[in-house]
Amino acid sequence: MATPQFNLDPSKMQIINELEVEMVADMYNRMTRACRLKCIVRKYKDSELSKGESVCIDRCVAKYLDIHDKIGKKLNSLSRMDEEAAKKLQLEQQVQQTK
Repeated sequence: MATPQFNLDPSKMQIINELEVEMVADMYNRMTRACRLKCIVRKYKDSELSKGESVCIDRCVAKYLDIHDKIGKKLNSLSRMDEEAAKKLQLEQQVQQTK
């Protein structure tokens, strides 16, 4: 998730970077928890993951990251549409004020 480069002062950029790290860590923790609960039995029999557990975890992580990517793209698209609608509304208001 690359942060767009705006002319922000360093303290604001630091806050943005910290929030981004926090969001990624939260996503990782949620993914880890969800895939562990789904794929690993609660009573450990071996110290190593079984083949079935490993395959399940691989698929779970792949699906989680795929969905996370799709949601991110959809939210970005909706955000751009909102920005365009706001600009259009602002232009319409400016035109009405000049009449």
